Amino acid sequence: MINDIKKDAEGRMKKSIEALGSNFNKIRTGRAHPSILDGVMVSYYGSDTPLSQVANVTVEDARTLSVTPWEKNLVPDIEKAIMKSDLGLNPSTAGSVIRIPMPMLTEETRKNFIRQAKGEAENARVAIRNVRRDALAEVKALEKEKQISEDDERRAGDEIQKLTDKYIAEVEKVLSVKEKDLMEI
Repeated sequence: MINDIKKDAEGRMKKSIEALGSNFNKIRTGRAHPSILDGVMVSYYGSDTPLSQVANVTVEDARTLSVTPWEKNLVPDIEKAIMKSDLGLNPSTAGSVIRIPMPMLTEETRKNFIRQAKGEAENARVAIRNVRRDALAEVKALEKEKQISEDDERRAGDEIQKLTDKYIAEVEKVLSVKEKDLMEI
């Protein structure tokens, strides 16, 4: 029972790290990367569809993304969706290809992106601590129902805390990599 609780907690903590990684991908650096546009939704026949499902997104060079829609009539909708997204990008169209130049990051925008990254990291830490709280509550309930001893409860609590520390350290590592990436010129 205790192992099931630990496995569940570890799985949920891993998901928090994965979510942090995908949130970090949405924070743009000075380089072009297709994952920057992952959150962009395009109106496609009346429903919002992810950009990656209606167009091909490629890196043209270090500072330019190229979006090629699968249907030519989607070009204006894709342009609108990119401009509406809060990424601060200005697409330009040449026929059926949309080019998106990545603007240089100023010191101020870098600091804002780092602040945003720190906020995302804090959300991940909170999520991991919530998983710990839930797991400890489950272990406590088992002890209350006399299914495990107090020693087992204490041991499980220590193991859950070690898991928590491991994943919070992982959050710190991922955050420092992202900060370094953002400060690169």
